[in-house]
Amino acid sequence: MKLNLNYNEVNKRIGKTIAKYRQQSGFTQEQVAEILDIGNEAVSRMERGIIIPNAVRLIELAEIFGCTAADLIGESSPRLFDQTHHIHRMMTDLAESDRNLMLHFMRCFSIRLKPGNMMSNAEH
Repeated sequence: MKLNLNYNEVNKRIGKTIAKYRQQSGFTQEQVAEILDIGNEAVSRMERGIIIPNAVRLIELAEIFGCTAADLIGESSPRLFDQTHHIHRMMTDLAESDRNLMLHFMRCFSIRLKPGNMMSNAEH
């Protein structure tokens, strides 16, 4: 079985996710570098997807940001399973009425975005 992954794109996505979690946690690149005992440029290179952190480093980053290593990888994954799992996590804490609203929008979007669908937004 051959996997069809664009490694550069995956690295960039993971880097953007790391940057997002760092910013949401209120850390600067310099602070993260100091905690990890690495250079500032190494954090910048991770966030730009130039280098990809190994498993141990992902666990360390997750500890710093208060998330899981799976969060850092899964949110940026091009895999359908990972993407649906991310949606599941987003919906977990919502009230039933809000989950139903999200499902309604997702149904509308999926119908609208299907290839060959020429329907306008007004028809939904």
